[in-house]
Amino acid sequence: MGLEPYEGRYTLQLQDWTERAYKKRGIDYVVVPGTTIDDTKAISVGQVLDAHGRSYFGMSQMMNLVQMMRNGEVTDKDVIFFEDMFQPGMESLPYILHQVEEKHRPTIYLRCLAQAIDPDDFVHVWGMSKWMSMYEQMCNEMPNVKILATNEEMVAHMRIANWSAPIYNISGLSFGKEEVQGRVPDRKPFIERKQRVIFGARWDQEKQPQFYMTLALKYKEKHPDVEFAICQGGPLRSNNQFFVDEAKYLAEQGTLTIHENLKKNEYYELLADSRVMFNCALQDWVSNTVSEADAMGCNTLFPAYRSFPETFANDHTRMYVPWSMEDAINKLEVLLSKPSPSIGKISDWTDGTIDRMIDIMTGKGEQWRRDGRHYRTPVSEPKY
Repeated sequence: MGLEPYEGRYTLQLQDWTERAYKKRGIDYVVVPGTTIDDTKAISVGQVLDAHGRSYFGMSQMMNLVQMMRNGEVTDKDVIFFEDMFQPGMESLPYILHQVEEKHRPTIYLRCLAQAIDPDDFVHVWGMSKWMSMYEQMCNEMPNVKILATNEEMVAHMRIANWSAPIYNISGLSFGKEEVQGRVPDRKPFIERKQRVIFGARWDQEKQPQFYMTLALKYKEKHPDVEFAICQGGPLRSNNQFFVDEAKYLAEQGTLTIHENLKKNEYYELLADSRVMFNCALQDWVSNTVSEADAMGCNTLFPAYRSFPETFANDHTRMYVPWSMEDAINKLEVLLSKPSPSIGKISDWTDGTIDRMIDIMTGKGEQWRRDGRHYRTPVSEPKY
């Protein structure tokens, strides 16, 4: 059960990455189709996915899944994997499964990407958290359901929300390194790249764009030749208009460069000619931008916050003390001057995320289960 494709989001490549991994492992799978609301592949209403588009695609997909269940094509030998825990029409599943025989009850895996358990998720910005948490409780009560978290910190948030279903840490987001690198095969050596820092996250308040703008202003006082860029898959927009206005003002002053409506290949070409990907998000839960930048040979500088120590295997040279401008500037100076010896390791690890999900779904990944009393034990251990 995949997600609808958006030009400015990684969902455009997600099905391709997933299918490549399934085929490599010899998995017998079916992609349940959905119908897109239009052919724009754009987000018109909302932040992460289009509000109308997600609902339309999700419900059409659920109709097709229900038809397959009715036809007897789904049994207790099957697994249904949802790329996103929020799936309009989901209540159909418990409604059906509680009324059919055991032999018609598949195992269900829901991959959680954030939602109400995340204090910085967009559902809290838009006042949706109360009903979303009730939706999540419904999901936890479905027959044969299991939850996939993207990292140890997300597991903790699920646990304190009293989620009752079995929880697994997949330690990463889905990624296809070979496919991504294949889009820009001729990547410049680090020393020949522009002195460019890229901000590749959404420009919403939970990504702390003000921190990045302040960093650019302070850093350029001593290093005026360094370029600070904002890269967006759509138009520059935010859930706080002040940040858009401020960015445009700083662009006019020459402090920032704004790249809007980038196609994936255009974005990757910019990464392949840049030195550092910078992140200051409160909410990312791994971040696809880190995998893409790392695969393109960029240094990456992220805060030592929430999921990032796990993603970076506790690499102190590429993480700064959260919200310390001084530490961020000091680390950035080093990372602009030379390539980290660890470039490539993050994208290698996230390139295995889909395989870890397959392991879990085929009963070979119990080491990733996090239901027990000691679920916090692996938090500080490097994963690779």
